Amino acid sequence: MDFSENEIQAVIIGAGISGLAAAAWLDAAGVRVLVLESAPHAGGVMRSERFNDFLVETGPNSLLETTPHIGELIALAGIQDQVVYPDGAGSRRYILRAGKIMPLPMNPMAFLSTPLFSFSAKLRLLQEPFIKPAPATVEESIASFVSRRIGQEFLDYAINPFVAGVYAGDSQQLSVRAAFPKLHGLEQKYGSLIRGAIRGRKERAARAEKAKDRARLLSFRDGMGALPAALQQRLGGKIVLGVGNVKISQAAPVPFSSDDNEKKWRVTFGAEKNQTTGQHEISAPHVVMTVPAHGVPALFSDNIAHRLASLREVVYAPVAIVATGFRRDRVDHPLDGFGFLVPEKEKRTILGSLWNSTLFPNRAPKDHVLLTTFVGGMRQPALTGRDDKDLLQLVLDDLRDLIGAKGSPDFVHIRRYPKAIPQYMLGHQRFLDLMNEVERDFSGLHFATNYRGGISVGDCIKQAREMATKIRLMINHQAEKLKTTEVV
Repeated sequence: MDFSENEIQAVIIGAGISGLAAAAWLDAAGVRVLVLESAPHAGGVMRSERFNDFLVETGPNSLLETTPHIGELIALAGIQDQVVYPDGAGSRRYILRAGKIMPLPMNPMAFLSTPLFSFSAKLRLLQEPFIKPAPATVEESIASFVSRRIGQEFLDYAINPFVAGVYAGDSQQLSVRAAFPKLHGLEQKYGSLIRGAIRGRKERAARAEKAKDRARLLSFRDGMGALPAALQQRLGGKIVLGVGNVKISQAAPVPFSSDDNEKKWRVTFGAEKNQTTGQHEISAPHVVMTVPAHGVPALFSDNIAHRLASLREVVYAPVAIVATGFRRDRVDHPLDGFGFLVPEKEKRTILGSLWNSTLFPNRAPKDHVLLTTFVGGMRQPALTGRDDKDLLQLVLDDLRDLIGAKGSPDFVHIRRYPKAIPQYMLGHQRFLDLMNEVERDFSGLHFATNYRGGISVGDCIKQAREMATKIRLMINHQAEKLKTTEVV
């Protein structure tokens, strides 16, 4: 493969969904891109695997349509006809309380009648608009923020399980400003979450965005892996897999050059297990980082590596994913929803369980169900180190008690991620500030990652779109500037 210096305008490090999305948008805009990925496949953990008609997601199980950029990317990938949505059951979510799975109320009438929250907790919620906001400079944990604004019971049985389900995190450690900036913003702008939620609808509508509780859930006929697979096919030879020994440094300036779009970055890498072999060196005006935080500093040399060294301190939660398939008649619960989450106060092993075969078609053989159960996280990280037999038994014990799963499953698939989800912990703002400062000080270096701007697939897609637009505008601006200079 020819990696001509004159051909590449942006090098993207990492072919997860962030890297693929950014590359696809840049490529569609006529920007010459190259994506480097150390793994033998693109997509990161976003893959789908079939085992005798059981469809297992190795990463995200679904995608919330919170931004129009998601539809744009799907169209760019050319797989609009593969999108599937759950039926009405997908909107039902369950929370465990007192050993029983209870539906989470999704509207005011359901909230008033639900036994999930006590009468005193509901009264406490009415006080929320009258609670004084915290000073903008104060950093609070999500636990402190929620208990202050809406009470301890909502923290225990709404926010705590939600944090475990989304971040695999600990609400006592996560920063509300970093991890839930919209909540923090509602308090600061409107003085109240309730007032902010009502008034914020118009602002979201103007941005064509949807709140997560109103956004549609989607996947694809053959699973979430269909999206990165289609993007990989679209990009073709612009992705190099199995690379190693990547090093990024600033290219030597061209003497007497006044072109700000001159090649600023030199990227060297090996590609022994690829369609090309040997050590390669390319230069480009833009480099986009999409790899995990702990891997970033080692990619750079000299002063930039030193500046980025603290990114190794970003905490990641470990997670074990246990997929189990049962005959339908061996599970008592109707499984009429998305799944259920487990509050920490319930003292259970699992964090929660998704009911894949309820949500989307072709996830399990006829007369069978597929469940995906999560273990570990920041709540009980050591559990991810159990061997497969012990881990499965822990999961089956809880599934038996909570949804009436009987006997041994017909299918089991276990996967562990020692560093699964970045934690936006108290003090995380320093990492965000660092990336902002490095982007400012080193023109052409960009970060589009899930430890900045949100961890969900939708957040990553939105951030990739914004980054691609920024780079395209920079390239166009420099081209126009060069034309003006030549005319003069």
